[in-house]
Amino acid sequence: MLKVVHEENEANHDDEPNAGGGSLLDEIVRDGAKQMLAAALQAEVAAYIEAHAHEIDEDGHRLVVRNGHHQSREVTTSSGAVPVTAPRVNDKRVDETTGQRARFSSKILPAWARKSPQVAEVLPLLYLHGMSSNDFAPALEQFLGSAAGLSPATITRLTKDWQDQARSFNKRSLAGTDYVYVWVDGIHLKVRLEQDKVCLLVMIGVRADGTKELIALDDGHRESTESWADLLRDCKRRGMHAPVLAVGDGALGFWAAVRDVFPTTREQRCWFHKIANVLNCLPKSAQPGAKKALAEIWQAEDREHAEAAAKSFAAEYGVKWPKAAAKITDDLDVLLEFYDYPAEHWIHLRTTNPIESTFATVRLRQRVTKGPGSRAAGIAMAFKLIESAQARWRAVNAPHLVALVRAGAVFDKGELVERPDEQNQHEESGGDQHVA
Repeated sequence: MLKVVHEENEANHDDEPNAGGGSLLDEIVRDGAKQMLAAALQAEVAAYIEAHAHEIDEDGHRLVVRNGHHQSREVTTSSGAVPVTAPRVNDKRVDETTGQRARFSSKILPAWARKSPQVAEVLPLLYLHGMSSNDFAPALEQFLGSAAGLSPATITRLTKDWQDQARSFNKRSLAGTDYVYVWVDGIHLKVRLEQDKVCLLVMIGVRADGTKELIALDDGHRESTESWADLLRDCKRRGMHAPVLAVGDGALGFWAAVRDVFPTTREQRCWFHKIANVLNCLPKSAQPGAKKALAEIWQAEDREHAEAAAKSFAAEYGVKWPKAAAKITDDLDVLLEFYDYPAEHWIHLRTTNPIESTFATVRLRQRVTKGPGSRAAGIAMAFKLIESAQARWRAVNAPHLVALVRAGAVFDKGELVERPDEQNQHEESGGDQHVA
């Protein structure tokens, strides 16, 4: 049986470089269990009705049709109670062997089932296997002892539904939403494909009201400026405004792309990635001390103290390990950009943890599963994962300040010093007037 590893919750350790970057798998599963199980049951019923579509009565009416839903019931799983409303089938056929009226019975969730501790572990596999007809049946046999009820036709139907949802999501209008901050990253899914492994280009944003939301999820290449530029141009065509600040790994081709598509967007490098890059340039014996020295920079009380800590780091480590020191000194401006924003937002803006924590579940499970069998299925799996996780994302701290950031308010050492209206009045008056 697969062991479920509990990752640290993004809601409790939001955006810290050393937070471990994970969400509680059980909580994600519980939130997504209702819609995932409902989708699987709908697909099973649709496949059953389609299989008997040719059977009609003397008046030409189908013998097998949908007939609403059964009463809602709760199924107990290892992650808690999951409410289920199963679809009902009106089956008027007569079994030739017994002479009795035929009845549809779900193989996924029998009518008598009230407890299924394995459901919580099957549902993540719906994501990771991408409903592959070849891989999914063996996985179900591992957990449930049977793959009955999930025929290749049912699996294909469910996969198609998710892929259609993902495509519709990536075509929706963005004109009515203003994303002030965005996090970006390229997430590799190590799945078995004839082509290159799947790389997902992920953008998560903060709306003007402070809430977090998935902006885009697309297939691309992590280092490719062209892939990011295509994604950004598509978002711009659909009405997306230039974000005030973007947060991401310095290795991404995103930065060249955003300078071209949204040239006014400011840049913040992710400390989570930067710390890992710096430590990789150091021997293990020097890493604990370096990690503490780096914390003095990104946890400093203001930019001035952070710059002083950066100089100390370069002086201490630059002689023996100049590459490690250069990774800080060369990117210092974009590593400390977050200090120009509200202090309450610093914890969110220093890292890409909202993306890292969401995909921790994927990285955890991919080591023990074979993954989706196609790029489209991989994207659909990731989309459903984020869709479930998104309901759990909390707003940024001091959400009322996000709108001020968009309006151009000035912050010094994290504190508001000039509101947009004050700035406009100052500009209209031509600046300070000194009268002799």
